[in-house]
Amino acid sequence: MTERIERMRQFFVVDKGQKAMWQKEENPYVLAEQFAAEHTPDVDRAARRLIYVLDKEEPVLFEDERIAFTRTVTTIPEIFTEAEMEELRKEHWIHEKGDVCNISVDYTKLLNQGFDAKKAELEALRQQFSQVGEAAKAHYIKLQIDILDHVLSLAARYQELAEKKGNDVIARTLKAVPAHAPQSFLEALSMFRIIHFTMWCGRNYHNTVGRFDQYIYPYLKADLDKGLYTEESALELLEEFFLTFNRDSDLYPGMQQGDNGQSLVLGGLNEDGSDSYNLLSELCLKASLELKVIDPKINLRVHEKTPLGTYILGTQLTRQGLGFPQYSNDDVVIPGLMELGYKKEDAYRYVVAACWEFIIPGAAMDIPNIEALSFTKAVSDAAMEKLEQCRSYDEFEKAVRDKIDAQADELCKRVNGVYLFPAPFLSLMMDGCCENGTDVSLGCKYNNYGFHGTGIATAADSLAAVKKFVFEEKSMDASSLVKALGNDFEGEELLCNRLRYESPKMGNNDDYVDEIAARLLNDFADSLKGRVNDRGGIYRAGTGSAMYYIRHAENLPATPDGRRKGEGFGANYSPSLFSRCRGPVSIIQSFTKPDLKRVINGGPLTLELHDTVFRTEESCAKVAVLVKSFMDLGGHQLQLNSVNRDTMLEAQKHPENYKNLIVRVWGWSGYFVELDKEYQDHIIQRMELMLAV
Repeated sequence: MTERIERMRQFFVVDKGQKAMWQKEENPYVLAEQFAAEHTPDVDRAARRLIYVLDKEEPVLFEDERIAFTRTVTTIPEIFTEAEMEELRKEHWIHEKGDVCNISVDYTKLLNQGFDAKKAELEALRQQFSQVGEAAKAHYIKLQIDILDHVLSLAARYQELAEKKGNDVIARTLKAVPAHAPQSFLEALSMFRIIHFTMWCGRNYHNTVGRFDQYIYPYLKADLDKGLYTEESALELLEEFFLTFNRDSDLYPGMQQGDNGQSLVLGGLNEDGSDSYNLLSELCLKASLELKVIDPKINLRVHEKTPLGTYILGTQLTRQGLGFPQYSNDDVVIPGLMELGYKKEDAYRYVVAACWEFIIPGAAMDIPNIEALSFTKAVSDAAMEKLEQCRSYDEFEKAVRDKIDAQADELCKRVNGVYLFPAPFLSLMMDGCCENGTDVSLGCKYNNYGFHGTGIATAADSLAAVKKFVFEEKSMDASSLVKALGNDFEGEELLCNRLRYESPKMGNNDDYVDEIAARLLNDFADSLKGRVNDRGGIYRAGTGSAMYYIRHAENLPATPDGRRKGEGFGANYSPSLFSRCRGPVSIIQSFTKPDLKRVINGGPLTLELHDTVFRTEESCAKVAVLVKSFMDLGGHQLQLNSVNRDTMLEAQKHPENYKNLIVRVWGWSGYFVELDKEYQDHIIQRMELMLAV
């Protein structure tokens, strides 16, 4: 890292000097009240809000900058009043905040063209719609043109400020972009920043970066071929670009600070079997390694031919405690997506959403995190209602399967009638939206819904305990177990400990319980098969948990694995919190036995490794081999945490001394001291694993 980048990192990430430029927060309903009074259509509200924010933005430049645009408007106004939202919720499913989010646009639709050329194309479309009497579509296109004009106006104000301050680099860059297509690496990075900035100004949060190393690499290669950069100087510019993801992130919405969805995907198979990993992929890993910041979140696509050296470089990132890269296995994901109906050419282009869900850039208005099914609730409900009547374990497992089906029914009914706020700027970068004069909020090529699946290990462990102790050994009767569960094991501590520590646990490479988990996952996939959602798409089953590993567990009664009422599940696809697993090798053996192509909404095996595992180059290489082994065995996704329980406990006591302590939470990395205590405690409780080193 150069001295210049060190100064910028200190200013933006550590000192957060940019906060001095933030404008005072205003009434969040300043526009909504006006829109309601005027009965403004929703698409006009979305466009006018974005234009309002762009016009309010005050250009600011900082020392050493070559890539401009920093948020100063801290509040993105609402477009509906509270009363209007209440009415909308009576008729519709409002996903999260109601905004289009968690999708990946096709940035090349603007990058490769420039705003002037795009405006000319849009004007031609507007005239075509007008000529055939499609007034609403012509109006929509006019709104998009207006948005581009206001982005260009803000860029001109930035250019004027740069000229005034003598920043010739930014002045020259903004004279070229975004009006025209970028002609250099710097111009491409700057234009991306402007596009990404604008998306946030429209409150289209969790807007992912996609396959950055694919659509930006041609600009880097051209400049390298011209001798304009060396690898070292290109890395310095890339690191400055990475810092732009961190200077506004305090303003980005999410469940917790850090949950901002700025996911960037590297590498991956091409349709011809070649690997798309390139020099820019390598530089991105190096930039993240040197900067040690939580954004952008790095996701690495791998496959059977990925060299061990790539895994080793990824492990160097994990060693820093960043919680990434997250790995996705093309050999499982691509065929899994194709089995769900995604076209081959699209499946090969997949990226991840804000956390881990698999989506297609520029083509999918999928909502991959729309709800979540609880495996553990299915087991708990079946135990409390049916266990005493079951004459065999097979009957009990069928009762659990019926509960999974019932949950699937309930979830599918609940998410019916989805309404999303229009996103006219995002629609410029989605297939067919401009050409058809329609907003992406109404749908795109793919319109599928994804359900997470929580507590798989807790559920499988519970079923294994029932099978072993009630139906095989007959060492406990069903009535006594059900009574103990209902009483939260009060007065039954010995029974609780027996269930916790003497019954089979997923994560020990034990077919007895692992095969139960595989059947549960298949049951989940089967429960959604053939269902069609309200937008004509399908439902996708997954192994992720998001925040539901806490939410689903909060009020759930005790379970037959020895878990007490309210105790959490493992995050995502991972062992239960109190499993005594033999180690990471046995865990990956257990968690690769199911057919993970069937639950390909996404959701990584999440492992916590003690930070001492990474102390030597030899031990790092062993971790890399472990990661590769998971993929070779048929794993779909993996994320690792380098953790130290003592350090986190100390950070809870003295947060001022641990501001840069980074942890992986569920599908994103955050600064430990900025998390709510319930999430801190869960991470501390997770298993620290050791490798033989």
